[in-house]
Amino acid sequence: MEDRDFLQFIQNIKIRTGIDLSYYKEPQMKRRLTSLRLRRGYQDFASFYQALRKNRELYDEFLDRMTINVSEFFRNQDRWKALEDNILPRLHVRNKSLKCWSAACSTGEEPYSLAMILTKHGLLDHAEILATDIDNHALEKARQGVYSERAVQSVPGDFYHAFFKKEGNTSIISARLREKVQFQKHNLLADPYGSDFDLIICRNVMIYFTEEAKQKLYNQFSKALRPGGILFVGSTEQIFRPQQYELEPIDTFFYRKV
Repeated sequence: MEDRDFLQFIQNIKIRTGIDLSYYKEPQMKRRLTSLRLRRGYQDFASFYQALRKNRELYDEFLDRMTINVSEFFRNQDRWKALEDNILPRLHVRNKSLKCWSAACSTGEEPYSLAMILTKHGLLDHAEILATDIDNHALEKARQGVYSERAVQSVPGDFYHAFFKKEGNTSIISARLREKVQFQKHNLLADPYGSDFDLIICRNVMIYFTEEAKQKLYNQFSKALRPGGILFVGSTEQIFRPQQYELEPIDTFFYRKV
């Protein structure tokens, strides 16, 4: 009965929202959603689903729990240094204007990190930065660009002074960066992808998906890259047999479209 209850919940969510929870690793997803359901006082997923339909706050909390929304500026700093020193110069030589996409961007730390690096090297005015996520609540936080002290603790000092204004216990990212990053809602597993990207950043997201979903996304990312474009993945997301996606490794966690 419990399994049927959860499977029906998955089906209902897909029909109503287009979010296919079957692409997420079931033990992790079920554990997180069961915790939320019980904490909010619902005995089963059927009653939880009915509440989600009517309660916008609960639905936003469901999305937060489903998508994790754990992000930080310059996560794994050595990889961002590799992007700055090795990857971006090669891309800029090939194309004077860069088309970039931060997929599953959560609350915006990742695309803003990219924007800071591009600004440092005089490339921001010659770049497009698209940042997408499935969670409207996270996207609204990203557009506001207001971060806690903990969120900015890994921002290099020179970047912090150049791109943030401190107000009380919060730090507000500069208007120029907020204007440059275009935030949009996007479901990686259902919505169409753009094309001709020079750089796609999708980090610490694949670990929550099934193998089938990963294969689907890697194929889609590959098609969205222009030849020579780069896919930048997270530190736990090494792609095995990248050649099946027309990708080749060029640095740790960086893959080039062949």
